Amino acid sequence: MHARSGRTVRDLRRENRTAVLRRLYFDGPMSRLTLGPATGLSSGSVSNVVAELVAEGLVEEAGSVDSAGGRPRTLVRITPGSGFMIGVDIGETRIRIELFDLALTELARAERPLASSGPRTARYDVDLVVAHLREGIAEVLRIAEVPAELLLGVGVGVPGIVARTPEDGAVVHGQTVGWDAVPLERLLRESVELPASVPYWIDNGAKTLGQAEMWFGAGRGARSAVVVLFGSGVGACVVTDPMGPGRALEWGHLTVRVRGRRCRCGSQGCLEAYAGAEALLERWREAGGRPPEGADEETALTAMLAAAYPADSAAPPDATALAVLEETAEFLGAGFADLINLFQPERILVGGWAGLQLGTRFLETVTGYAREYALRYPASRTGIGLGTLGPEAVTVGAALLPLVDFFAQGGRRPETEPTPPSPAWKTALRDRVSS
Repeated sequence: MHARSGRTVRDLRRENRTAVLRRLYFDGPMSRLTLGPATGLSSGSVSNVVAELVAEGLVEEAGSVDSAGGRPRTLVRITPGSGFMIGVDIGETRIRIELFDLALTELARAERPLASSGPRTARYDVDLVVAHLREGIAEVLRIAEVPAELLLGVGVGVPGIVARTPEDGAVVHGQTVGWDAVPLERLLRESVELPASVPYWIDNGAKTLGQAEMWFGAGRGARSAVVVLFGSGVGACVVTDPMGPGRALEWGHLTVRVRGRRCRCGSQGCLEAYAGAEALLERWREAGGRPPEGADEETALTAMLAAAYPADSAAPPDATALAVLEETAEFLGAGFADLINLFQPERILVGGWAGLQLGTRFLETVTGYAREYALRYPASRTGIGLGTLGPEAVTVGAALLPLVDFFAQGGRRPETEPTPPSPAWKTALRDRVSS
C-alpha cells in the first residue's frame, strides 16, 4: 500500500519509529504528550509507535511526572539493555575495543598494544590486527556476559580511506600504515565468531570522532563543523548535517609547503609532515632536542610540551622545543584557514590524543594564525575549540555507526524480527550496570 507521497505505509511507520527513538535517545525520558510536538507526530501515531516499541522491549516506562490538574503522566525511555554495540579504535599505539549498551554506558573494555618501535607496516600487520580484534571482541562479550545475538553491530575506526565492494564489503586504503586495499570487513567476518546477521561498520577514525563530538560533545547544537583528529598523523571530518555521519577528509595530506618535508605517505610538504605527532617529535630531534629514549609517542610528546612550557613559571623554556611548537602552530593555523575558506563551518573542533595535548597549550596561537590567513568574513563566523569527549571519542563514535543505522531502520535489526530480551536478562543487566 502506498501513501500519496509515493512512500509505502511501511516507510511511514519506519520514519515514525525513527523519530520517536531519536527524540527519546537525545531528550528522554519523555511523556507521550510531549513526544507529539517534539516529533511532529499526532498523539495517535505517538501512542501506536510507543506501544510497539514497548512490546518489543526497545522502550520502557521510567516513572511519571505531575500534570497540571490531571493524572500524572507516565515517562518512557529507551531500554538500555535492549541492544548493544561494539566500538573499535585502531589507533597509533593500541587497539581499543569497547562494549556499550543503548545508553552508551561502557560495559566492558579490552586493549591490545601495538609495537612502539620497528617498521610501521609491521606494527599494522593485517593478520595481527585481525587477531587482536577477534580476541578483543570475544573478551568484552565474555566480561559483560552479553549474548552476541543482541549486538546491533560492530563499528571500527581505521586510519585511511574506506571504499566498499560487493565482494569484500569495506576495503581500507591506508597508505601511511602500509594497507593497500585491505578487505578488512571480509577478514573480520572470516575470523571473528559472531552471528552472520551482525553488521560491521568500518570507517575513517576522524569520521567516527566527528560523529561522537556532534552527538554528545562540543559539536552539539552546531549546524556544521569540521572535527580534526591529531595523533601520529592528522585527519578531519566535515559535518553539514548534525544527524548525519559526516565526510572524512585527508586533510593531513594537504600541501602546505611545495617540495617540503617528506611525508610518511610518500609525498612532500604535507601538513602531516609538520603537525602530526610523529613528525613533530622528529623535527624536535633534528633541531637538537632529546625526546626520552625508548618512550612511545604519547610520553615523548608530553615531555616535549613540558620542556617548552615548564610547570615552574620561573624556569626557562627549552628554546628548541618551543621554536618547533611555535612553527607548528603557524602550519596548523594555515591549515585551519584552508578549512574555513573551503567549508565555512560554524565550528572547528580539535580532538585525538595529540590534539588534546597540543590544544591545551597553544590553541589560542593556532586560532590567531587561522584568522590571519583566512578570509575575514567566514573566519569571524567560525569558532575554534577543543573536543570534550577525550582521547577515547573515536571508540564512542565507532559504536555510534551501527546505532545510526539501527535508528534509521526504525529500531529493526537487519533481516531479523525483533526479539525482546527476557525480563530476567534485563534485570541482570541493569544490576551489573548500576553496580
